[in-house]
Amino acid sequence: MSVTAKIANRIKCTPKGQPFSINRFANEGSRAAVAKALSRLAASGELARLSRGIYMRPKFSRFAGHVQPSTESVLRIIARHNHEIIQVHGAEAVRSFGLSTQMQIKPVYYTSGTSREVKIGARNVRLLHAGPEKLQQAGTIVGLALCALFYLGKKGVSDMVIASIKTKMAPSEFKQLADCDIPAWMQVALRQET
Repeated sequence: MSVTAKIANRIKCTPKGQPFSINRFANEGSRAAVAKALSRLAASGELARLSRGIYMRPKFSRFAGHVQPSTESVLRIIARHNHEIIQVHGAEAVRSFGLSTQMQIKPVYYTSGTSREVKIGARNVRLLHAGPEKLQQAGTIVGLALCALFYLGKKGVSDMVIASIKTKMAPSEFKQLADCDIPAWMQVALRQET
C-alpha cells in the first residue's frame, strides 16, 4: 500500500475541521514521502492546507461555506511542534475582560519563540517574542488577566480595572494571579482587592 493510501485511510477517522500536523504520520514513511502524500491529498481536495505542515479535512457549512478552525487551535499545534509557549496579546486580553472595545485588525500573539508572521489559511497572524513574565499561566484566565495588566501598565491599572478582572475570575484564580511573578506595582494593585 502506498504512503498516500495509508495516510488517506488514517485521515478518514479524523473529524472534519480538526487541524493536525504532518508529524501525526511520521511512522508512515520518510518526512518527504509524507509531505508529498499530504500535498497530493490537498491537491485532490481531500485535505485543506492551513499552514506549513498543518492540514485538516475540509468542513462545509450550508450557511458559511468552508469552515476554518480557530486561529488558537492551529497556533497550539505550531507551539507544540516548535516547543514554544503562545499567549494571547495584551490588547485582546483587555478586550476579553470588557475593558476595551477595540478589535485588533491583525491577530497578534505573544510567543516564547522568535517574532514572525505565520499564514493560517488566508489570515496572517503575528507572533511577538515576549519574556517569561508575560507567558506565565499561558492559555488560562490567569494568564489572560496577567497579559491585560501588563498591557495596561502601571498608569492604566485602576481599582475599577482590578475589580472588573476579579469579577470574571474564581477566587482561587485571582489568588493564583496575585501569586505570579509580577512587578511590585502590580502586586500592590492586586493586594488592595484581596
